[in-house]
Amino acid sequence: MGAFGGGVASSGNVCGILTGGVALISSLYSKGDLEEKDDPRMWRLSYKLFKHFENLTESFGGINCRDIARLNWSDREATRDFYRNPESRRKLCTQLVGDFAFKLGEILDQEHLKNP
Repeated sequence: MGAFGGGVASSGNVCGILTGGVALISSLYSKGDLEEKDDPRMWRLSYKLFKHFENLTESFGGINCRDIARLNWSDREATRDFYRNPESRRKLCTQLVGDFAFKLGEILDQEHLKNP
């Protein structure tokens, strides 16, 4: 899961927070082999999580890491500053991780209550 950081392999693309959350839901609800059917909860819950992430990141201008962190991950000096400078946008990313994790837990808890 570590390679989701920086927008999947530091590409700046889709934020690793979102892909990690969808990966978790998929690991819980995806089929075990090719003969099984997909559990529809996988798609429904992933979409719900995606829509929440879109709302969370609207003020950043998108769901991509480059929009949120505003960082060129291939620039080593800028990346060092992102991690070392307490005033960098990393604090926004950290807050986003917390908000997203809370919603992910909420979504999974609600689903468990409906379908124990």
